[in-house]
Amino acid sequence: ELKNWIKGASSPVSEADIAVNDLLESRLRSAASDYGWLSEESADDEDRLSRRRVWIVDPIDGTRNYLAGKADWCVSVALVEDAAPVIAAVFAPASDEFFFAARGAGATLNGVGVSATPGTAVDFARMAGPKPLVERLKTSSDEIAIHPRIGSLALRLCRVADGRLDAAFAGGQSRDWDLAAANLIVQEANGKMTALSGDPILYNRREVTHGALVAAGRERHARIVAHFRNRPLS
Repeated sequence: ELKNWIKGASSPVSEADIAVNDLLESRLRSAASDYGWLSEESADDEDRLSRRRVWIVDPIDGTRNYLAGKADWCVSVALVEDAAPVIAAVFAPASDEFFFAARGAGATLNGVGVSATPGTAVDFARMAGPKPLVERLKTSSDEIAIHPRIGSLALRLCRVADGRLDAAFAGGQSRDWDLAAANLIVQEANGKMTALSGDPILYNRREVTHGALVAAGRERHARIVAHFRNRPLS
């Protein structure tokens, strides 16, 4: 039994989120005291804006699923340098999956290299994310069978990196801590993750909230971005 409560409008948080946050902050900040810190479960300290390197952390991404005893939740940590992630780790304890990436060194799952699926074809059964975004890709002949919902956004994006999904969307209102680690893992797995416009995602800015975005293998990503450029969101 864990104490849990609601913050903001509807976001659950538990004493486990706080314990993980405190552990990570103690370990990481003691190892690099000059790095900034941005976490979902810490008060935002704008001192981070003056730091070249910043830890960006989601202690439990998918708290609602964690509290419900489901498997799709994770711990997400990235080191960001000059607005871009350079080291990333996403750990899903319930399924024993550890994703890791370092800029220029590839991405791994439990120590084995992973790669996003190649090609440009759009397989709607292997896409995840908000249904309205996925449906905007279809033509009159397409049938939509979206992959079952993955409650952790970081894990949803990492499923692109290891090839279990061909593409994944995030709706608006995702934050730096939801995205930074998975972004680098997708990138180092020969994928790409950007805003729907194709613009890169910049981290450790004053505003940490982002709009809709897409992750996919590089060729498929280019096709999806081109589609949305021709059919912009209203």
